[in-house]
Amino acid sequence: MRAAVHTRYGPPDVVRIREVSKQTPGDNEVLVQVHATTVNRTDCACRAARPFFMRLFTGLLGPRATVLGSEFAGVVEAVGSGVTFFSAGDRVFGYNEGPFGAHAEYLSIREDGSLATMPANLTFHEAAPSTEGSHYALAQIRGAKIRSGQDVLVNGASGAIGSAAVQLLKGVGATVTAVCGTETVELVRGLGADRVIDYTAVDFTRDEQRYDVVLDAVGKSSFGQCKRLLKPGGIYISTELGPRAQNPFLAMIAPLHRGRKVLFPIPKHDREMVEHLKALIESGQFKPLIGRTYPLDRIVEAYTHVETGQKIGSVVITIDGPR
Repeated sequence: MRAAVHTRYGPPDVVRIREVSKQTPGDNEVLVQVHATTVNRTDCACRAARPFFMRLFTGLLGPRATVLGSEFAGVVEAVGSGVTFFSAGDRVFGYNEGPFGAHAEYLSIREDGSLATMPANLTFHEAAPSTEGSHYALAQIRGAKIRSGQDVLVNGASGAIGSAAVQLLKGVGATVTAVCGTETVELVRGLGADRVIDYTAVDFTRDEQRYDVVLDAVGKSSFGQCKRLLKPGGIYISTELGPRAQNPFLAMIAPLHRGRKVLFPIPKHDREMVEHLKALIESGQFKPLIGRTYPLDRIVEAYTHVETGQKIGSVVITIDGPR
């Protein structure tokens, strides 16, 4: 089968399309013929091993997972002898961060992993980017216990995490101020944002409004910059570690004092998470935003685009099937 393989850390062009052995599902595994996947920030970080400490998880001298790709949509090709929940021919989507492997024509995943049958109203192309950005956004919303009537600012509202956050926040009844660039103002407003700030024209950290939660979905601010935006007892959340990796530390000491604080929710992914997102999609409360699409043979271009930091929504990779 064809797969996007990297055997050493480095820039996008370390990735090569190669023929590798087709996987065989274990007793409790499902073999999925992948029709679509994505390239995201996690893939980029694992491919480059940046920051360096990531090598503790990805492999000190070289990558343990040579085929990346965490989210996918496709058709069940075969199931192991112990599988009861899925059958050959099922249209499925899911998330496989850790083992990865979705940048290939076939992927094996445990039956009890982050896997579900596809939403009835989506194509493979639309379903593949349904889980990565949205599960981070969901973890942040749940971690901050955001509820109806609260005021929330989302920085980076046109990215995969930010665009999901805007939609999911509106679903729980929050009032959303979204920050994005000029070219995506109307797009983000269409996602449901009550107010949109164009960061190219205005410094959102100088905004006069106060918020219950500031959610930086691109990690380009800091608690120090955004603290003034928070109401008493307000919460700052970033998807990145922050300057000098301060965000996890600030989150650890948050219970020791009252007032404005940092949270650093650790996202959880399992079948319940995928089923929850499926229900939101089918009810019309969430639809993944897609910026660009590339075939598997052009995945290096996809990596290069993602690393500009200017992508809109998700970058989808289509896989036509075995040759």
